[in-house]
Amino acid sequence: MIRYALTRLLLLLAGLLVASVLIFATLRVLPGDVAQLIAGAQGTPEQVAAIRERLNLDQPVVAQYLEWIGGLLRGDLGTSLITGAPVVTELVQKADVTVPLGLMSLLIALLFSLPLGVLSAIRRNRAGGTAINVGSQALAAVPVVWAGMMLVVVFAVWLGWLPAQGFPREGWGNPGAAFRSLLLPALTIGIVEGALLLRFVRSATMQAAGEDFVRTAAAKGLTRTQALLRHGLPSVGLSVITVLALQVAGIIVGSVIIEELFALPGIGRMLVADVGARDLPKVQGELLVLTGFVLVLGFVVDIVHRVLDPRQREAQ
Repeated sequence: MIRYALTRLLLLLAGLLVASVLIFATLRVLPGDVAQLIAGAQGTPEQVAAIRERLNLDQPVVAQYLEWIGGLLRGDLGTSLITGAPVVTELVQKADVTVPLGLMSLLIALLFSLPLGVLSAIRRNRAGGTAINVGSQALAAVPVVWAGMMLVVVFAVWLGWLPAQGFPREGWGNPGAAFRSLLLPALTIGIVEGALLLRFVRSATMQAAGEDFVRTAAAKGLTRTQALLRHGLPSVGLSVITVLALQVAGIIVGSVIIEELFALPGIGRMLVADVGARDLPKVQGELLVLTGFVLVLGFVVDIVHRVLDPRQREAQ
């Protein structure tokens, strides 16, 4: 187990290194001149050159990359070119919105996908199971932006129950208003991602229903449903744990779009604004943190799956 964990950790570090190279190289080929942007349209060539020298933009690309990596090893993600604030500080501030939004979205996705996925598998030959299956297919095909707009129309415009956009100025100092402002965005992401997870849970449950140990339990006096619920669901849970990493990645991508749609001051909306402003150090830090989060989550899921699944431990 220790050897497996160390191998996965080395792969995680290698993935972070490759991601840092790709992020740095990709941002350097974007059109536009950062120094000229900071100097403004009236900036003279001397001013642009001075800004370029101050920000070390006149250095070779390799030297700039090594300087950035050196800062990362010290826990320094850099300084924003626009605001002059440390990138870490701004990320922590925006995480007050993005992290609760992601957790709420994941909770909503799990709350309706797990029970309905199992139910649709148990009743797959009945009208209820068919309706759940068709509904999940329809929801999985809905673009997240369209789903968000429809929820706004229903719950904000027609019913007036929830705010359509924005986040309270006092933040979580007003927890009720903060929660209500995140509920529609979380429902938007949670419903779409939950529909995808529901289909996977349904497929995994149907596969578990055909396993020998479930049939043996049924032969000993349990009904097929009882045998599946008692003996089949643990194997379904292991499969769901593996898929959750992909679901969280989908939630992160969805939050970038949804924060812009609902005018939420989170990391996703900040990232979009920083790309437009060509704030390269800040964008680099944001992208690397998001990528690192997904890689670390995958590492944790692999370890948990290895611990919980005896078949993998025996295969070592």
